[in-house]
Amino acid sequence: MGFEPSQRVAEIESFKVMDLLKRAKQLDAEGFDVVHMEAGEPDFATAPPIAEAAKAAIDTGLTQYTPAAGIPELRQAISDWYQQRYNLDISPERIIVTTGASSALLMIFALLTDGGQSFMMADPGYPCNRQFLRFLEAKTQLVSVDAEQNFQLTSELVKQNWQTNTAGVLLASPANPTGAVVHRDELAEIAMQVKNCGGSLVVDELYHGLTYEQDTPSVLELDQNAFVINSFSKYFGMTGWRLGWLVAPMDAAPELEKLAQNLMISPHTVSQYAALAAFKPETIQILEQRKEEFRKRRDLLVSGLRELNFDLPITPEGAFYVYAGAQHLTDNTFDYCWSLLEEDHIATTPGRDFGQHRCDQFIRFSYTTGLDRIELALERLQKRIRG
Repeated sequence: MGFEPSQRVAEIESFKVMDLLKRAKQLDAEGFDVVHMEAGEPDFATAPPIAEAAKAAIDTGLTQYTPAAGIPELRQAISDWYQQRYNLDISPERIIVTTGASSALLMIFALLTDGGQSFMMADPGYPCNRQFLRFLEAKTQLVSVDAEQNFQLTSELVKQNWQTNTAGVLLASPANPTGAVVHRDELAEIAMQVKNCGGSLVVDELYHGLTYEQDTPSVLELDQNAFVINSFSKYFGMTGWRLGWLVAPMDAAPELEKLAQNLMISPHTVSQYAALAAFKPETIQILEQRKEEFRKRRDLLVSGLRELNFDLPITPEGAFYVYAGAQHLTDNTFDYCWSLLEEDHIATTPGRDFGQHRCDQFIRFSYTTGLDRIELALERLQKRIRG
């Protein structure tokens, strides 16, 4: 008999950007000069103070299991960060350190949904959210959003789309793939609407620190009962260290710690001790300089894509993505992105990765590569489009 996966696993979709990345790396190995604009991974090496802290942890033998919720020093450091950044008093007991933000998402969905219940979220949005819910036998309730809604849910959309089996709402601000932000007034109204409907609000704040016109409020400034997910991957530039955190209401924290004990045992030990250095002033100085570099990259890419008639009605306010309408070039951006990779050696991500709404009209460009590489990608695009 041949191997047959469970129905649950069979229905989980591949993460298409990872398929593209795999092929792009193969082309790299074959000697082709691929411009990488597919993955949401900063191209900067981990900041030196963080790397030095990791080496010190190894040298002093700090390599064994830690408490499932994370080392107390890091939970306190994250608490201090909320005080410094948002003027919020968040008890360390409400903070669970996780193996990347992915495990935080899995645990929160496991906590808040039973089989058959649904979580509401914007379409387009981060693709793995849907797969986590399917794994848990829960459902995804996608709500189509466009530039008219700033590619985000609104309180009115939440009200209109709430169903009897809706367990809660997931927001991402800034969002992947659009870079769109939920502004303070709208965030407060959404929080109130979710409360009135009797659901839970979860906010993905992974790209906080990477906004270019103004700082983005944490939902915890407006609703202390919300759940927050964050990560050391994006602003702090620690993707491969696989470390994140979540903030939960006090009464939910023990249940999440129980899940962490069973699903993770503990977060990566060396990564935790390294992350203590992420909040040092000298590290923040480095990260803020890198943020300014991201701003320059965004401006170059947005300008260049608009010159090539890509549809960009809104300049992305945060993260490091441009979600560009390519309907003037194709009605199938999935095939178009593969063609860009194979023929022009530009690695991008098709809209089909991020949902269903107008997905074959959009391409996500990640500006996690240098200005010279972005210029090269634009030159190759111009040659392809205009000859």
